[in-house]
Amino acid sequence: MDAEVHSEAVDALIAGYVGGRLPAPMRALVAAHLELSGRNRRYAGDLEAIAGDELSAIAPAPLGRREARLAEIFALEADPTPDPALAPLAPAAASAGLPPALRAYLGHDLDAVRWRTLLPGLREWRPAADDGGCVPRLLSIRGGLAVPHHTHHGIELTLVIHGAFSDSLGHHVAGDLVVADDEVDHRPVADPGEDCLCFTVTDAPLRLTGPVGRFLAPFVKF
Repeated sequence: MDAEVHSEAVDALIAGYVGGRLPAPMRALVAAHLELSGRNRRYAGDLEAIAGDELSAIAPAPLGRREARLAEIFALEADPTPDPALAPLAPAAASAGLPPALRAYLGHDLDAVRWRTLLPGLREWRPAADDGGCVPRLLSIRGGLAVPHHTHHGIELTLVIHGAFSDSLGHHVAGDLVVADDEVDHRPVADPGEDCLCFTVTDAPLRLTGPVGRFLAPFVKF
């Protein structure tokens, strides 16, 4: 994916992330994108600065029971699993395992994932429950394998964690965030020689298309 191209959809996602308006799986996905890739960190930082300026321009309101309220705040225990949306922008994550934002959201790293085989060479893992009306999942695609043609009833967000894949939208490498909707009918193909690991979030089911997809649709749930 061209590092100079900024998708309007990705820009909107980052704005929602900075503003705290995304469901938890999408927040984790965008936070991990910012950890893995430097492409949009400056944009996110600029939005955070603008938001900070707007807050500083608001006239302070009188605070009653000031000392008592401060004491109550300081007495609170720290949350051991901070919200990825509130975490500072991190440098690129290590190549092995999951980026920190996804480990925090999922509660573990890849060594604890219990994969389910969808098709030979294509595996997935989903957290126990959907979150905020979204379905998050990890996908592992064997190098050189083509995922069946499909389109979407809603939005599909895909973050490439390791490896790379190509589809009608371009060539996507580690750190890339890809947005597809009901106008996109694509067939992702993992680059040969290396498995491709992705984290995806959908807000509606996928719809398999093409002869193979229509044949598989009654047997495989995507």
